[in-house]
Amino acid sequence: MIRILKSAAAGLLVIGLAGCSSFGGGEKGGDTRYVARDVNSLYLAAKQRLDDGDYRVAGALFDEVERQHPYSPWARRAQLMSSFSYYMARKYTESIQSARRFLSIHPGNKDAPYAYYLIGLSYYEQISDVTRDQKVTQQALSSLGEVQRRYPTTRYAADATLKMDLLSDHLAGKEMEIGRFYQRRSLWLASALRFRQVVDNFETTTHAPEALYRLTESYLAMGVPEDAKKAAAVLGANYPGSKWYARAYDLMQKKAPAA
Repeated sequence: MIRILKSAAAGLLVIGLAGCSSFGGGEKGGDTRYVARDVNSLYLAAKQRLDDGDYRVAGALFDEVERQHPYSPWARRAQLMSSFSYYMARKYTESIQSARRFLSIHPGNKDAPYAYYLIGLSYYEQISDVTRDQKVTQQALSSLGEVQRRYPTTRYAADATLKMDLLSDHLAGKEMEIGRFYQRRSLWLASALRFRQVVDNFETTTHAPEALYRLTESYLAMGVPEDAKKAAAVLGANYPGSKWYARAYDLMQKKAPAA
């Protein structure tokens, strides 16, 4: 992923401007963000900070290229380099803002896939564990889905697809965690609804077999053995060799042998 980002960023950084040897006030440790300079010096100062790994300052300097020289050809590149720099600095909100600003002005640009990809990655890096609210996970899934949908043949789409699979598994894990919580409190209808969500919306994730087993448990506890039988049958048809099917079979034999 980082190789993809850096490779694309390297292409954006290529500059063919003459007379760019001076940074014009961009020395180490100084606040360079609000110093008025020509676009050549300012862009090179940002590039030097990026090369030095000073990503936050690099992002601020690339912002200054756009602010001070909005009609320069380098303003467009600076927007994307700002987004990349902030991403590397783990300033994900700023990275998203820069990429979205680029897309609002240049929606059909050849570098638009890179901007969408940066937005998706910035959300992806912020996802929390399954015990926390999953709003950011949903935003990451939606943003990476945009990459996959709009630019399916790009190098970004393959990585976006992989991450979407991981995000789906993450969201399914959240539903499972809540469902098991309800089960422990004998709230069977609530648990069944959560496990049904996993079965219906995340059937390709690693949580699907357990969800079908937990659904069998919940239906039996609710006194609807026919529904439990259906869940167990789906489990047996799709995951015949899993431990969850073996448990579901034993449970049905014990609790509802005539179902």
